[in-house]
Parts: sequence; C-alpha cells; structure tokens
Amino acid sequence: MNAQANAAEEGIGARLYWAAADCWTIVLRGLTHYVRQPSNIAWQLGFPIVSVLLFGYVFGSAMSVPGGGDYREFLMPGMFGMTMAMGFMNTAYAVAHDSTRGVTDRFLSMPMAPSAVVTGRGVGDLVGASLDLVVLGLTALAVGWRSSGGPFDTLAAFALLLLLRFALIWVGVLFGLLVPNEEAAGNLFAVAFPFAMISSAFVAPSLMPDWLGAIARWNPVSSTVTACRQLFGNPAAVGDTWIERHATLMAVVWPIVMTAVFLPLAVRRFQRLSR
Repeated sequence: MNAQANAAEEGIGARLYWAAADCWTIVLRGLTHYVRQPSNIAWQLGFPIVSVLLFGYVFGSAMSVPGGGDYREFLMPGMFGMTMAMGFMNTAYAVAHDSTRGVTDRFLSMPMAPSAVVTGRGVGDLVGASLDLVVLGLTALAVGWRSSGGPFDTLAAFALLLLLRFALIWVGVLFGLLVPNEEAAGNLFAVAFPFAMISSAFVAPSLMPDWLGAIARWNPVSSTVTACRQLFGNPAAVGDTWIERHATLMAVVWPIVMTAVFLPLAVRRFQRLSR
C-alpha cells in the first residue's frame, strides 16, 4: 500500500511539474512575441493614452466631480481600469489568431499538459498587462497625476487592477476559442467598449440616468476603479449604495467569481478541441 501511495504521489508531482514547465514554455513564447513585435504594445496603449489627453485636456474643463476635486485625478484610475477591462479583447484576438493559423492544433498534437496553453496564455497576458500599467502610469505622472495614498495603498490599488485583468483573461481565452476566426475576435470590441465605458471610469454613476447609473454601479470595472481611487487618495465620488460603499470588497469578489466561472470553461473548451 505504501509503495502504491508513493507511486501515486510521484505521479501527481510529475504531472504538476510538467504542467508548470509547459505553462512556462507558453509564457516564454508570448514574451518573445512582445520583444520581436513591440508595436503590439504601442498599439494596445495608443487608445488609452489618447483618451487621457482627450478627456483630461479637451473635455476635462467641462467635467465635474461630485463632491469636488480635480477631474484629471478622478480620471486616471478610471483609465487604468478601462485599460485592464478592454485587455480581454487582445487576449481573445491572440487566441483566435493561434487557432486560425494552426498553432493550437500543433499544441494539441504535442505531449504537453492540456491546461498549459490556457494557463500559459493567462500568465503571459498578466505580464503584458503589468507592462501596460507601467507605461500608462508614467503617462499619468507626466500629465500631473499623483497618488496621495501611502506606498502600501498604492501597490494595493495596482494589485486590484491586475486582479481584474487576471479574471478577464479567462473571458478572453474562452471567447477566443469560441469565435471562428480573427475577424470575429476583432468584433469583440463591440462588447469590450460598453463594458469598460458604462462604469465609473469617466463619470460618476450619480450623474447618469437612474437605469444607466444602476448598471454602472454593478459593473465590476466600477468596483475596481472606485477602490483604486480610494487607495490612491484621489476624488472617488462614492455614492450611498451598498455596492459603492463596499467597493474594495467587491473589487476582490468580482474577479474571484469571474475566474471561478470562466477559467474552468476555458480549459474545458480547449480540451474539447482535441476530440
């Protein structure tokens, strides 16, 4: 019995080792693409940087923050959140690209852990999202944004942003495996844009029509953005609803729920491709 138990433990340990090793191989593949095609990063960051300049300088003088405060300080955490939220579209496009070009089929034919392609994509995209936040943060500092929170609170805010991105990665992987081609993946912009915009990223929900404000308050992006504003010490314009008063809690709960739902679905969808 002991010999069988030891063999079983060794078998589990070996599977975990190769799952981690195969995952890291996929991560390195994705990072190599970033190095060889840096224009991809510039393209991904182009829209949020232009949005910062547009809303911060062109429309900023016409914007108001309930309770007072500088609009640009209110805006920047929203831009961080919007960038993380819309990132799942890039994930979906990359997954659809690999599927269309036959890369996914080659992975399926290799002796590798079935979860490695999905988890490797997730870890690699999280590294890319971290680089996006660094560049966007430097842009924010250049336009005068500052965090009034302490070092711990500031790091916690960026951690919440990456947690949201981590959860949405699995949404992107699942959609990328479901769509038939790259063109269809590009059409996911029609989903990503309202998901990011109908939130508290640019305007406080209290300034929206009641029905739209209710949607914005319960948007996971709003919880993360509001929590980040509070941690950064920026104007937050927090309302009196439960979801707004518990923004930090929900900024953790929403990503956990989304990961618990979409990660198993993404892995299962990938495994079905080999049948």
